[in-house]
Amino acid sequence: MKIVVLGLWHLGCVTAACCAKFFEVVGLDFDFQTVEKLRAGQPPVFEPGLEDLIRSGLASGRLSFESDPAVAVQDADLLWVANDTPVDEDDRADLTPVLNGIDCCLPYLNENAIVVISSQVPAGTCRSLEKKYPGKRFAYSPENLRLGKAIEIFLKPERIILGTRTQADADRLLALFRNFSDNIISVTTESAEVIKHAINSFLAVSIAFMNEVSRICEKVGADAREVERGLKSEARIGPKAYLSPGGPFAGGTLARDVVALVRLGDEFGEDLVLMRAIKASNDQHKEWAIQKLREELGTLDGQRVAVLGLTYKPGTDTLRRSLAIEICHLLRKDGAVLTAFDPIVSAMPADLAEIPLMRNISAAVAGADAVIVATEWPELVEADWEVNLKLMKRPIVVDANGLLRRKLPDLPGLRYRSVGRPPKV
Repeated sequence: MKIVVLGLWHLGCVTAACCAKFFEVVGLDFDFQTVEKLRAGQPPVFEPGLEDLIRSGLASGRLSFESDPAVAVQDADLLWVANDTPVDEDDRADLTPVLNGIDCCLPYLNENAIVVISSQVPAGTCRSLEKKYPGKRFAYSPENLRLGKAIEIFLKPERIILGTRTQADADRLLALFRNFSDNIISVTTESAEVIKHAINSFLAVSIAFMNEVSRICEKVGADAREVERGLKSEARIGPKAYLSPGGPFAGGTLARDVVALVRLGDEFGEDLVLMRAIKASNDQHKEWAIQKLREELGTLDGQRVAVLGLTYKPGTDTLRRSLAIEICHLLRKDGAVLTAFDPIVSAMPADLAEIPLMRNISAAVAGADAVIVATEWPELVEADWEVNLKLMKRPIVVDANGLLRRKLPDLPGLRYRSVGRPPKV
């Protein structure tokens, strides 16, 4: 089987590299510079293990990269659409790169080939493409990757959702997907598309629910982590429920599917009240860290604040839709004087270029009135906090997810704030 993977950013690079363990794979991207770097074994985005896996695929001869669709798609059995779907500031998906890429490839695709879409697209996309391209075959298998653990999850997923129009197409694709999992849920294309929306929206509503409960815990003196234990003891909820107090969801992935369902509801005249409220609740919770700083410091104007961790999540170098970056903007708007630290980021975004990016945690917190733990890097847990707190002007730590709750020493005057707990004095 020859597989062409279209779109070589995070999803596409991981898909191509993992599939090359078993099949002939051509990675296709229309950005010639990206392709040239990948030919040299250099992925455009950081993901643990990805560079080594790409280099292994190149060395085996099973993996190659192209920027010309006429060359890449020739004799392909499968076109796997893996563009990362961008979102705007309102979390609405922009399908332009996905649809334009398909348009460019289909003239060169043989009639027996199947187009599998894993990019995040709204329900109904496959049916729309079938109408546009009669006789072409489309399937949908939603991506399930997580930044920092993408290769592990791709190679050994808990399950794979496979949406096809015919059983014959499903049977052909099972030969591919059974290399990764025996737990394959075969459904229609529309069901697969909605499953993706529903999973992410359920995770999003779980996060928003627990964070609202947690804010009440702070007010009445309850411990949200004890409440979490009680919730998960209920058999109808269960121990794996996405119910931990902490920061809001960020990055656009969950919000994109919430917004997709709301827009589909609007399109078909269904007012999805619950779905619409998820994003409003999460957006409100984004202010939590700023509110805690105001409670501790009063005005933020002129106060020195160190923001620790900048990436969207640990194990990646992406700053796109990072909550930490949003927090930096909010703090700057309130007049705070900022320093920052991240173990992997080498430069601040252009619109925050005036914020000093310090070489280590101690340099970032020295003289600070408060610290915000924004990204859960293990380097923050491993740091010497007895020393770091003494370097601060005031020992105030705002840590939404409670990353340091077992790490901070009991120093006089320490004020430690995490979601769902009254302040530690």
